Amino acid sequence: MLTLEETEQALTAMVDALPEEIFFELNGGVLLKEETKLHPARQADDLYILGEYYADRIFGRYIVIYYGSMQRVFQGVSEHTFQSELEQILKHELTHHLENRAGERDLEFEDNRQLLHYYARHRQGQDPD
Repeated sequence: MLTLEETEQALTAMVDALPEEIFFELNGGVLLKEETKLHPARQADDLYILGEYYADRIFGRYIVIYYGSMQRVFQGVSEHTFQSELEQILKHELTHHLENRAGERDLEFEDNRQLLHYYARHRQGQDPD
């Protein structure tokens, strides 16, 4: 697994490798926070928020990636796998940004469907993976 500093460097490289147009109106950029964030609607302490897209009237549009949550979810994985997951999280949140700009909500609906699957697994007493 990557350290916080290594993760920040990897994230910066990923952002720099993407076309500038993707970041149009993302005035707050992409932030990496050290914190661990549990989902407020979780059934147990097993559902972490890995990243969030914000479209705020005051602070503008920005993305937050939670390093602490990634540490919890991906502990024990290789550095390569950790970087791959980081890239997927970044692209997921950028998709929210692009959809927000376009007035679309498809990914938001997909996230909600995933949450419903999480609830169903808990009702059935299954492992939430």
